[in-house]
Amino acid sequence: MLKGIPGILSPELLKIMMEMGHGDELVIADGNFPRIGYPSRVVRLDGHGIPEILDAVLQFFPLDKYVDHPVILMEVIPGDPYIPEIRETYREIGNKYQEGGLREAFIPRFEFYDRTVKSYAVVTTSENSLYANIILKKGVV
Repeated sequence: MLKGIPGILSPELLKIMMEMGHGDELVIADGNFPRIGYPSRVVRLDGHGIPEILDAVLQFFPLDKYVDHPVILMEVIPGDPYIPEIRETYREIGNKYQEGGLREAFIPRFEFYDRTVKSYAVVTTSENSLYANIILKKGVV
């Protein structure tokens, strides 16, 4: 055990976050995320939602301040009336840890999947909100 590290951050996830370099991307995926979008490194955090994981990760994970959008979210499919209210929660969490907030961009679903395959790692969750997937680009300390 270590002091001050949220228990939701598993040793495997902490190791991955430490291994990642500037520009590497970490995906936190909702419970509906398809297996096709996984790279070789997958951390399972079953039973947890994305907001609690995001809150724990951003305490230690610097976002890339040298890109316009260090946070990537999946666009809502055209014609889908669903409004992903969870994104406001993400912004509130981001404001706690990142000066200027999350600075997110939105990309289409299949582009999101393609980008995920190239990411450093994916964290799978039990999040049941739709369009809750989020990509974080690591910055420097």
